[in-house]
Amino acid sequence: MKEVILALLTGLITGILFAAFRLPIPAPPAFAGVTGIIGIYLGFKVFAWISPIFLNWFK
Repeated sequence: MKEVILALLTGLITGILFAAFRLPIPAPPAFAGVTGIIGIYLGFKVFAWISPIFLNWFK
């Protein structure tokens, strides 16, 4: 939970700084960005789930 709070705090500070300096936001559009993050997470989990199956075939 500590990591989640620190990540949120870092994101908030970054967003405030970019807005204060009138810079473009360093992220994709909201829905596309969230979808991409979910895809990366699911891909990581799927690989962790199926990799032992494939690694056992080569033993």
